[in-house]
Amino acid sequence: MLMPGNGEAVARRTEARSGEGPGGVLSRGVVILFAVACGAAVANVYFSQPLLVTMGQDLAMSPALVGSVVTLTHVGYGLGLFFLVPLGDVADRRRLIVAQLLLLVVALVVVAAAHTAAILLVGMAVMGLLAVVTQTLVAFAASLAPPAGRGRVVGLVTSGVVIGILLARTASGLMADLAGWRSVYLASASLTALLALILYRVLPHHSDAPPTTLRYGQLLRSTITLFGRERLLRLRALFGLLIFAAFSTLWSSVALPLSEAPYFLPHSAIGALGLIGVAGALAATLAGRLNDRGLSGRTTGIALALLAASWLPLAFTRSSLWALCVGVILLDLAVQAVHVTNQTLIYALHPDAGSRLIGGYMVFYSIGSATGAIAATSLYAVAGWGAVCALGAAFSCLALALWAFTRHRIADPATTKRPSRSGG
Repeated sequence: MLMPGNGEAVARRTEARSGEGPGGVLSRGVVILFAVACGAAVANVYFSQPLLVTMGQDLAMSPALVGSVVTLTHVGYGLGLFFLVPLGDVADRRRLIVAQLLLLVVALVVVAAAHTAAILLVGMAVMGLLAVVTQTLVAFAASLAPPAGRGRVVGLVTSGVVIGILLARTASGLMADLAGWRSVYLASASLTALLALILYRVLPHHSDAPPTTLRYGQLLRSTITLFGRERLLRLRALFGLLIFAAFSTLWSSVALPLSEAPYFLPHSAIGALGLIGVAGALAATLAGRLNDRGLSGRTTGIALALLAASWLPLAFTRSSLWALCVGVILLDLAVQAVHVTNQTLIYALHPDAGSRLIGGYMVFYSIGSATGAIAATSLYAVAGWGAVCALGAAFSCLALALWAFTRHRIADPATTKRPSRSGG
């Protein structure tokens, strides 16, 4: 059982047991705490999706203005990935995480108390900006993990992220039905404040990565420099873009056929579909263990093949909910396996630039997610569910072809020893 205590004492006790130095300070309880905090933070980005109609009616917002709620949240998140996450390479990550969580509490309270559309939209944008604390947590967890177990740790923490994304819509819909849409953000603010307190007490003050002396402008430029220099980073970022384009193609449009004939499912039943996706997300920990055994290339190939295959049962959604369930599990399992592999490999390139690497990689995740969502909803309106499945299969097959073409051309950092550089 995890008990709050002094972070340095936790680090010393674990280090004494493992003999691995600062890289071995993570007990399973602390890893689970990382996963819970990640899931709680990222869920804020997705809470609004089932609540848009209610929000619009409450604040007398036009349909176009209501749609901008989601857009501004994701714009804020994308800006945070580039401008805030790299700070983890120059600041004390423990203090940075706690500060971002406390500011996130303020943003959530502003959203919950908003009585005009302008205040709501500003609050949503700031909330999205600060929700990138999720990626700072992932980078911190990776830095604290011993190299031989980093894949397992990243897998567990990433499972928390994905479960937060999948369950956010379900939780917000149920809470809004019980106590109104504002209760969703008040509850999240309370949980976030509690997590900030626990993390402040539990997290160690430092990681094994040496601090960099880059100024802020140099820090941002070095993120771009890393992409220019590292072929593996560029490749894994492309994988991230394509798999999350496929992921968003499904999850941004699956409610449309389910709300029509022959199902006419209510919003609560459609939201519960996220519970099925959790089964696939939990497989992320297995992918992490395979990476620790040096099987990242094979894991990627098998996962991308499953991703492409998942669209076959998904194509039968209109005639079989069982086919939909099978497709959802396969797709989520495949996406998270590749995602964990990507993060594990790119962090190993430069552990002292871990926040910049993960933040830069996640920018491609955001681009892929936005592309899939816009393309899928537009395509469904003109060509139906079959065309959406063809789009998702196209993203998936393109990723599989990219893997097949490059799998022997770029070395795996897990099996290549080289000095770490800061990327400055």
